[in-house]
Amino acid sequence: MKAVRKNAVVFLGGGRITSALLAGLRLAGFRQPVVVLDHNPHKLRQLKRQYDVQVEPDLHRAVEQAHLLIVAVRPDGVRDLLQQIGHAGQFRSLTAVSLAAGIPLKSLRSWAGFPLRWARAMPSPVARTGRGLTAITFDRGLPVSARREIRDFFSRVGTVLEIPENRFDAFTVTYSSSHGYHALSALAEAAENLGLDRKTALTAAAHALADGVLAWRASTLSLDALLNEAATPGGIAASTMSKMNQSGYKRSVQLGLRAGMRRAAKNAKS
Repeated sequence: MKAVRKNAVVFLGGGRITSALLAGLRLAGFRQPVVVLDHNPHKLRQLKRQYDVQVEPDLHRAVEQAHLLIVAVRPDGVRDLLQQIGHAGQFRSLTAVSLAAGIPLKSLRSWAGFPLRWARAMPSPVARTGRGLTAITFDRGLPVSARREIRDFFSRVGTVLEIPENRFDAFTVTYSSSHGYHALSALAEAAENLGLDRKTALTAAAHALADGVLAWRASTLSLDALLNEAATPGGIAASTMSKMNQSGYKRSVQLGLRAGMRRAAKNAKS
Protein backbone atom coordinates (compact mmCIF):
# COMPACT_ATOMS: atom_id res chain seq x y z
CA MET A 1 0.00 0.00 0.00
CA LYS A 2 1.31 3.41 -0.93
CA ALA A 3 2.27 5.53 2.10
CA VAL A 4 0.23 8.68 2.63
CA ARG A 5 2.26 11.86 2.31
CA LYS A 6 1.69 14.17 5.28
CA ASN A 7 3.16 17.40 3.97
CA ALA A 8 0.10 19.19 2.58
CA VAL A 9 -1.72 22.34 3.58
CA VAL A 10 -5.26 21.02 3.99
CA PHE A 11 -8.28 23.32 3.83
CA LEU A 12 -11.36 21.95 5.57
CA GLY A 13 -14.01 23.86 3.65
CA GLY A 14 -13.98 25.09 0.07
CA GLY A 15 -15.95 28.32 0.43
CA ARG A 16 -15.26 31.93 -0.41
CA ILE A 17 -12.29 32.58 1.85
CA THR A 18 -10.61 29.34 0.74
CA SER A 19 -11.07 30.37 -2.88
CA ALA A 20 -9.61 33.82 -2.18
CA LEU A 21 -6.59 32.35 -0.39
CA LEU A 22 -5.98 29.82 -3.14
CA ALA A 23 -6.04 32.59 -5.75
CA GLY A 24 -3.53 34.62 -3.75
CA LEU A 25 -1.28 31.62 -3.14
CA ARG A 26 -1.31 30.75 -6.83
CA LEU A 27 -0.43 34.36 -7.68
CA ALA A 28 2.48 34.13 -5.21
CA GLY A 29 3.79 30.91 -6.76
CA PHE A 30 3.12 28.75 -3.69
CA ARG A 31 4.45 25.24 -4.41
CA GLN A 32 3.59 23.17 -1.35
CA PRO A 33 0.86 20.52 -1.90
CA VAL A 34 -2.62 21.85 -1.16
CA VAL A 35 -5.66 19.68 -0.47
CA VAL A 36 -9.22 21.00 -0.18
CA LEU A 37 -12.03 19.10 1.52
CA ASP A 38 -15.66 19.91 0.85
CA HIS A 39 -18.83 17.86 0.60
CA ASN A 40 -19.97 19.71 -2.53
CA PRO A 41 -18.59 17.86 -5.59
CA HIS A 42 -19.26 20.78 -7.93
CA LYS A 43 -17.31 23.12 -5.69
CA LEU A 44 -14.38 20.70 -5.52
CA ARG A 45 -14.29 20.32 -9.31
CA GLN A 46 -14.32 24.08 -9.71
CA LEU A 47 -11.48 24.63 -7.22
CA LYS A 48 -9.40 21.88 -8.82
CA ARG A 49 -9.88 23.38 -12.27
CA GLN A 50 -9.20 26.97 -11.20
CA TYR A 51 -6.28 26.48 -8.85
CA ASP A 52 -4.81 23.05 -9.70
CA VAL A 53 -5.19 21.79 -6.11
CA GLN A 54 -5.87 18.28 -4.89
CA VAL A 55 -9.44 17.73 -3.71
CA GLU A 56 -10.79 15.25 -1.19
CA PRO A 57 -14.42 14.55 -0.24
CA ASP A 58 -13.47 12.35 2.74
CA LEU A 59 -12.64 14.18 5.97
CA HIS A 60 -10.34 11.59 7.45
CA ARG A 61 -8.32 11.04 4.28
CA ALA A 62 -7.89 14.80 4.03
CA VAL A 63 -6.66 15.17 7.62
CA GLU A 64 -4.31 12.23 7.17
CA GLN A 65 -2.42 14.19 4.49
CA ALA A 66 -2.09 17.38 6.53
CA HIS A 67 1.02 19.07 7.75
CA LEU A 68 -0.94 22.30 8.33
CA LEU A 69 -4.70 22.19 8.81
CA ILE A 70 -6.82 25.22 7.87
CA VAL A 71 -10.32 25.11 9.36
CA ALA A 72 -12.36 27.20 6.93
CA VAL A 73 -15.98 26.30 7.68
CA ARG A 74 -18.74 28.52 9.07
CA PRO A 75 -18.51 29.16 12.83
CA ASP A 76 -21.61 27.09 13.52
CA GLY A 77 -19.99 24.07 11.86
CA VAL A 78 -16.63 24.06 13.64
CA ARG A 79 -17.63 22.05 16.71
CA ASP A 80 -19.19 19.23 14.72
CA LEU A 81 -16.23 19.10 12.33
CA LEU A 82 -13.68 18.75 15.13
CA GLN A 83 -15.74 16.12 16.87
CA GLN A 84 -15.95 14.12 13.64
CA ILE A 85 -12.15 14.09 13.40
CA GLY A 86 -11.82 13.10 17.05
CA HIS A 87 -14.35 10.29 16.79
CA ALA A 88 -12.34 8.75 13.96
CA GLY A 89 -9.37 8.38 16.30
CA GLN A 90 -7.01 10.63 14.37
CA PHE A 91 -4.84 11.74 17.26
CA ARG A 92 -1.71 12.72 15.35
CA SER A 93 -0.41 16.05 16.61
CA LEU A 94 -1.02 18.76 14.02
CA THR A 95 -0.83 22.52 13.74
CA ALA A 96 -4.27 23.89 12.95
CA VAL A 97 -5.44 27.39 12.05
CA SER A 98 -9.07 28.37 12.53
CA LEU A 99 -10.56 31.03 10.25
CA ALA A 100 -13.91 30.90 12.09
CA ALA A 101 -14.88 34.38 13.29
CA GLY A 102 -15.69 34.65 16.97
CA ILE A 103 -14.67 31.12 18.01
CA PRO A 104 -12.00 31.47 20.76
CA LEU A 105 -8.96 29.28 21.18
CA LYS A 106 -10.29 27.80 24.42
CA SER A 107 -13.34 26.45 22.56
CA LEU A 108 -11.20 25.03 19.77
CA ARG A 109 -9.05 23.19 22.31
CA SER A 110 -12.09 21.88 24.14
CA TRP A 111 -14.03 20.76 21.06
CA ALA A 112 -11.11 19.00 19.40
CA GLY A 113 -10.42 16.56 22.20
CA PHE A 114 -7.16 15.55 20.50
CA PRO A 115 -3.71 17.12 20.19
CA LEU A 116 -4.16 19.93 17.70
CA ARG A 117 -1.89 22.93 18.26
CA TRP A 118 -3.99 26.00 17.53
CA ALA A 119 -3.74 29.42 15.98
CA ARG A 120 -6.50 31.73 14.77
CA ALA A 121 -6.34 33.84 11.63
CA MET A 122 -8.62 36.43 10.04
CA PRO A 123 -7.61 36.75 6.37
CA SER A 124 -9.30 39.22 4.04
CA PRO A 125 -10.85 38.12 0.73
CA VAL A 126 -8.59 40.75 -0.84
CA ALA A 127 -5.91 38.06 -0.39
CA ARG A 128 -6.85 36.89 -3.90
CA THR A 129 -4.95 39.91 -5.28
CA GLY A 130 -1.93 39.54 -2.99
CA ARG A 131 -2.95 42.71 -1.12
CA GLY A 132 -4.75 41.00 1.76
CA LEU A 133 -4.54 41.67 5.47
CA THR A 134 -4.51 38.86 8.02
CA ALA A 135 -4.63 39.05 11.81
CA ILE A 136 -3.16 36.06 13.64
CA THR A 137 -3.02 34.98 17.26
CA PHE A 138 -1.40 31.90 18.74
CA ASP A 139 -2.37 29.46 21.45
CA ARG A 140 -0.05 29.08 24.40
CA GLY A 141 2.69 26.58 23.83
CA LEU A 142 2.60 26.73 20.03
CA PRO A 143 6.22 26.19 18.98
CA VAL A 144 8.21 29.04 17.49
CA SER A 145 8.70 27.07 14.28
CA ALA A 146 4.93 26.63 13.86
CA ARG A 147 4.32 30.33 14.50
CA ARG A 148 6.89 31.24 11.88
CA GLU A 149 5.34 28.84 9.37
CA ILE A 150 1.86 30.35 9.88
CA ARG A 151 3.16 33.92 9.54
CA ASP A 152 5.04 32.99 6.37
CA PHE A 153 2.01 31.22 4.91
CA PHE A 154 -0.35 34.19 5.26
CA SER A 155 2.32 36.74 4.36
CA ARG A 156 2.31 35.26 0.85
CA VAL A 157 -1.11 36.86 0.29
CA GLY A 158 -0.58 40.21 2.02
CA THR A 159 0.28 41.92 5.29
CA VAL A 160 0.16 39.95 8.56
CA LEU A 161 -0.55 41.45 11.98
CA GLU A 162 -0.12 39.53 15.22
CA ILE A 163 -2.62 40.78 17.81
CA PRO A 164 -3.93 39.51 21.16
CA GLU A 165 -6.98 37.28 20.95
CA ASN A 166 -9.05 39.67 23.08
CA ARG A 167 -8.82 42.20 20.22
CA PHE A 168 -9.71 39.76 17.47
CA ASP A 169 -13.41 40.60 17.30
CA ALA A 170 -12.70 44.33 17.10
CA PHE A 171 -10.29 43.68 14.24
CA THR A 172 -12.77 41.39 12.49
CA VAL A 173 -15.57 43.96 12.42
CA THR A 174 -13.22 46.72 11.25
CA TYR A 175 -10.96 45.24 8.56
CA SER A 176 -13.55 43.76 6.22
CA SER A 177 -13.33 44.87 2.61
CA SER A 178 -17.13 45.02 2.74
CA HIS A 179 -16.79 48.47 4.30
CA GLY A 180 -15.06 49.75 1.20
CA TYR A 181 -17.50 48.08 -1.19
CA HIS A 182 -20.45 49.32 0.87
CA ALA A 183 -19.14 52.89 0.86
CA LEU A 184 -18.39 52.68 -2.87
CA SER A 185 -21.92 51.50 -3.59
CA ALA A 186 -23.54 54.17 -1.42
CA LEU A 187 -21.41 57.02 -2.78
CA ALA A 188 -21.91 55.98 -6.41
CA GLU A 189 -25.67 55.63 -5.91
CA ALA A 190 -25.85 59.10 -4.38
CA ALA A 191 -23.88 60.48 -7.35
CA GLU A 192 -26.27 58.80 -9.80
CA ASN A 193 -29.16 60.47 -8.00
CA LEU A 194 -27.44 63.80 -8.76
CA GLY A 195 -27.39 62.98 -12.47
CA LEU A 196 -24.13 61.12 -13.15
CA ASP A 197 -24.28 57.99 -15.28
CA ARG A 198 -23.38 54.71 -13.53
CA LYS A 199 -19.88 54.38 -14.97
CA THR A 200 -18.89 57.97 -14.17
CA ALA A 201 -20.41 57.74 -10.70
CA LEU A 202 -18.41 54.60 -9.92
CA THR A 203 -15.20 56.12 -11.31
CA ALA A 204 -15.61 59.24 -9.19
CA ALA A 205 -16.55 57.29 -6.05
CA ALA A 206 -13.70 54.80 -6.51
CA HIS A 207 -11.22 57.67 -6.81
CA ALA A 208 -12.58 59.29 -3.67
CA LEU A 209 -12.19 56.08 -1.68
CA ALA A 210 -9.48 53.89 -3.18
CA ASP A 211 -7.09 56.48 -4.62
CA GLY A 212 -7.51 58.66 -1.57
CA VAL A 213 -6.54 55.81 0.75
CA LEU A 214 -3.59 54.86 -1.45
CA ALA A 215 -2.41 58.48 -1.29
CA TRP A 216 -2.65 58.35 2.51
CA ARG A 217 -0.60 55.15 2.61
CA ALA A 218 2.11 56.64 0.39
CA SER A 219 2.18 60.02 2.15
CA THR A 220 4.18 61.19 5.13
CA LEU A 221 1.32 63.49 6.09
CA SER A 222 -1.11 62.62 8.87
CA LEU A 223 -4.70 61.69 8.12
CA ASP A 224 -5.87 64.98 9.66
CA ALA A 225 -3.49 66.93 7.43
CA LEU A 226 -4.77 65.16 4.31
CA LEU A 227 -8.37 65.80 5.36
CA ASN A 228 -7.59 69.49 5.72
CA GLU A 229 -5.87 69.50 2.33
CA ALA A 230 -8.79 67.81 0.58
CA ALA A 231 -11.55 69.76 2.32
CA THR A 232 -10.85 73.50 2.36
CA PRO A 233 -12.78 75.22 5.15
CA GLY A 234 -15.97 76.70 3.72
CA GLY A 235 -15.56 74.71 0.49
CA ILE A 236 -17.70 72.07 -1.17
CA ALA A 237 -15.90 69.03 0.32
CA ALA A 238 -15.98 70.51 3.82
CA SER A 239 -19.69 71.26 3.52
CA THR A 240 -20.33 67.72 2.28
CA MET A 241 -18.44 66.09 5.18
CA SER A 242 -20.07 68.37 7.74
CA LYS A 243 -23.56 67.44 6.58
CA MET A 244 -22.68 63.73 6.55
CA ASN A 245 -21.52 63.95 10.16
CA GLN A 246 -24.59 65.93 11.20
CA SER A 247 -26.76 63.24 9.63
CA GLY A 248 -25.17 60.54 11.77
CA TYR A 249 -22.41 59.19 9.53
CA LYS A 250 -19.95 58.51 12.35
CA ARG A 251 -22.65 57.14 14.63
CA SER A 252 -23.84 54.76 11.91
CA VAL A 253 -20.34 53.37 11.57
CA GLN A 254 -20.07 52.91 15.35
CA LEU A 255 -23.44 51.17 15.54
CA GLY A 256 -22.49 48.88 12.66
CA LEU A 257 -19.27 47.79 14.35
CA ARG A 258 -21.08 47.15 17.62
CA ALA A 259 -23.59 44.95 15.81
CA GLY A 260 -20.68 42.98 14.38
CA MET A 261 -19.20 42.56 17.86
CA ARG A 262 -22.51 41.17 19.11
CA ARG A 263 -22.57 38.69 16.23
CA ALA A 264 -19.03 37.57 17.10
CA ALA A 265 -20.05 37.10 20.74
CA LYS A 266 -22.93 34.88 19.61
CA ASN A 267 -20.52 32.80 17.55
CA ALA A 268 -18.37 32.27 20.65
CA LYS A 269 -21.37 30.92 22.56
CA SER A 270 -22.54 28.61 19.78
